[in-house]
Parts: sequence; C-alpha cells; structure tokens
Amino acid sequence: MPPRPLAIGPAGHAAAHAIERTRTARGYSQRQLAARVTALGRPMTFTVLSRIERTVRRCDIDDLVAIATAFGIAPQTLLAGSLAPPGAAGAGEI
Repeated sequence: MPPRPLAIGPAGHAAAHAIERTRTARGYSQRQLAARVTALGRPMTFTVLSRIERTVRRCDIDDLVAIATAFGIAPQTLLAGSLAPPGAAGAGEI
C-alpha cells in the first residue's frame, strides 16, 4: 500500500488562500502566474497551481518562494495569516 500523503495544516491552508487572494488581486490568471513561476526556473503548470490553491496539493517551500518571487513579495507575506491567532482582525490580508 502506498504511503498516505501528509495532511495540509493551518499554515498550508493560509498560504494557499493568500496565494489565490494575491493572484486575483493582481489580475493574474492561474496560467499567467504559473508561466511567471516557470520563467523564474521553477516549472509549474496551471493545474499544479490550481491544486495548491484548492489545498489538494501541498505547497512546498520551493513553490512558495518561487510564487512569492513571481509576485515580487517576500515569502513570509504569504504565510502571515498562519502566524496570527484565529479570529484576529486583518489576519492574512495582503
């Protein structure tokens, strides 16, 4: 039996939502963002990006850094929501 994938935790969910919010706020389609990430040397398809945003696929650290670079922001910006206590005002806003 193949090993079960690890569950996506609160930080992974927060990062996935921050990626989607930032992408849509900047007017990028998933295809456009995936192309920007690929151009930076981290091959990514829009399907992979969609799975990350829907929390079907884990966003590994290399993906996170490449996506943040494509946005022109620091990677920790995409993790900010996971650092705030639940229910905090403005938690995770980009």
